[in-house]
Amino acid sequence: MQAFQVPAFDRPASLTETDVPPPGPGQAAVALRACGLNFADLLMMKGSYQDTPEPPFTLGLEAAGVVTELGEGTKGFAPGDRVALFGGSGGLAEAGVFDAAQLIRIPDAMSFEHAAAMQIAYGTSHMALDHCARLQPGETLLVTGAAGGVGLTAVEIGKLMGATVIAQARGQEKLEVAAAAGADHLVDAGEDLRSTVKALGGADVVYDAVGGDVWKAAFRAANPGARLLPVGFAGGEVPQIPANHLLVKNLTVIGFYLGGYMKFRPEAVRRSFETLFTWHGEGRIKPHISHTLPLDRAAEGLELLRSRKSTGKVVITMGRNR
Repeated sequence: MQAFQVPAFDRPASLTETDVPPPGPGQAAVALRACGLNFADLLMMKGSYQDTPEPPFTLGLEAAGVVTELGEGTKGFAPGDRVALFGGSGGLAEAGVFDAAQLIRIPDAMSFEHAAAMQIAYGTSHMALDHCARLQPGETLLVTGAAGGVGLTAVEIGKLMGATVIAQARGQEKLEVAAAAGADHLVDAGEDLRSTVKALGGADVVYDAVGGDVWKAAFRAANPGARLLPVGFAGGEVPQIPANHLLVKNLTVIGFYLGGYMKFRPEAVRRSFETLFTWHGEGRIKPHISHTLPLDRAAEGLELLRSRKSTGKVVITMGRNR
């Protein structure tokens, strides 16, 4: 099979011919049909992501496909089942072997592309806003990087939860994407974020995927008692949080990492995914996929993320298994 692998951290990732191992106890072999790209893939290529495997390894945190074989003692699935999987790696390939605990059945009406695009972006936003920040109807939610993979889903889910949503993104095209997802107010990245948000009444919940100066401005635009969620640092700078400001304004900063929850609260993540798949089936949410590319153009897809030329998700499809 073909797989898009990182041979070493000082060498570029490339498409490689490799064998598919047989599934072991508690595992399932999956013919992969689609894989969603994430900023974490770029970090993994450099060895700077918190859960980076030792090279050589196959990129691709989230994917979808069809179960083809079960390992000894594996329960809950059967060959032919359509599944989504959050494997942490291994998704950018024509096939793979994954722990059954990483799989979840997907509805027949859901495309593999949508299933591959939903888990990390929607799961992060739903868990962060609902489970962690307890976003309430009528509150104001500020989303930075609002046209990106996770930011756009935060706009959509925040609106579904009854919040007034302020979306910050760079350029008119990306702001229009955020508006289509339900944003009530739009702030261009070139504007003064702090003063604009304060003029709109401040933020009760901040969902920040950018970091750096954007986080600092969002932090200062937060209302007393606000909850702030640093979910990523796409801008490249991890900000420091002034504890004295937390004290004076009674702020709460909640770190959230979906992969961590998969390890210590997997049942909460599974419930979240099931809720999201139900919403998708009801037409309440729909992944925004700006680019769909075949596996042999995976490097091009990752460059779209790196150069910030995509909106929502970039999805790679595996043509041989379609």
